[in-house]
Amino acid sequence: MTKSVLRGLRAAALTGTLVFGSPIGSHLARAAENPIKLGVLEDQSGDFAAATIGKVHAIQLAAKEINKAGGIMGRPLELVAYDTQSDNTRYQEFMRRVLQRDKVDVVFAGFSSASREAYRPIVDQFNGFAFYNNQYEGGVCDGHMIVTGAVPEQQFSTLIPYMMEKYGKNVYTLAADYNFGQISAEWVRKIVKENGGKMAGEEFIPLGVSQFSQSIQNIQKAKPDFVVTLLVGTAQASYYEQAASANVNLPMASSVNVGQGYEHKRFKPPSLKDMYVTTNYIEEIDSPKSKEFYAKFKAKFPSEPYVNQEAENSYLAVYLYKQMVERAKSTKREDIRKVIALGDVCMDAPEGKVCIDPKSQHMSHTIYLAKVGADHSISFPKIWEDIKPYWLGEAGCDLTKKDPMAQYTPSNPPPKP
Repeated sequence: MTKSVLRGLRAAALTGTLVFGSPIGSHLARAAENPIKLGVLEDQSGDFAAATIGKVHAIQLAAKEINKAGGIMGRPLELVAYDTQSDNTRYQEFMRRVLQRDKVDVVFAGFSSASREAYRPIVDQFNGFAFYNNQYEGGVCDGHMIVTGAVPEQQFSTLIPYMMEKYGKNVYTLAADYNFGQISAEWVRKIVKENGGKMAGEEFIPLGVSQFSQSIQNIQKAKPDFVVTLLVGTAQASYYEQAASANVNLPMASSVNVGQGYEHKRFKPPSLKDMYVTTNYIEEIDSPKSKEFYAKFKAKFPSEPYVNQEAENSYLAVYLYKQMVERAKSTKREDIRKVIALGDVCMDAPEGKVCIDPKSQHMSHTIYLAKVGADHSISFPKIWEDIKPYWLGEAGCDLTKKDPMAQYTPSNPPPKP
């Protein structure tokens, strides 16, 4: 065993970092002297851990597979992982640490939009390179970021018109009170108006709130045709069982439930009955690629309660990074962005084919409409293939020409070039 490997193992024991790679023979032994470092900042504890731990496991799985196949350009992947504890201050602390002290080549980081916006200025300041592998409210135009999760034009532009046509045009939104919930609700208002509907009501709930009796009374009084739920975290998920106990009995639509927090598995039926979710992956997807991914995941992590969309986003992110580094023959951000600008960075992911949009550095996705039945089984009434992340590019974001390092919204779009 080389001195460098011994140093790596000693450092892992001291810091909690995870080191992968099994050098076999002299070639890989030499390669192990110069691993490619992947920073992994995810919530392994705290309010978001139920939805997030699968992201860490997915990155471990992809790294193990890549290392077994010889690494990237002969270099093994080394994961430098920290538990951010669902705490935005931890994200800032650990982002500085992985960029300045650990000197990672790339970072995979963040669940909530608040955590992403907490660390993003640090990535920009230190000229880092980060993957955000979560669905979110959209709008980030930043050349230091690649986003592999779905965005509103992929989730809401499909989901809301479907629900309005099926159930009616009177809509109530119940959202988490921070940037994800506020901006997502703005998207819902916009799409409801464009489709001739109206908002019966809109509420924003602080993170950590777990009592919904007043909100349930408000919804019952407003009598909407369906409720859009944009609730986040373990505490806010309490709404579903409370609403079922109060016989709210309204269809629900969401961009986050089931696909992130697998509420249909965690809660007793029929509390999620008639929940409709647009997601780019959940473990119930019945395709050969999905089944292959699920089998590999469960073989390595048999105790994992659910394989969610963020796990798939994280798994494919490692493989996309591998492809880009090999094509660029470099781990430098500037060289990788030249590959992205070519517009043909794609892969066959467990959900289907995905590609990176060079203007926004967001992903195209297959979007599955998942419906939860009375027994909490999942069916897929509709599937939309190859939906591009078109809004940012059409609005004026073009990272091949300019990098504003900013986030935009429907009411505050990027300036036209």
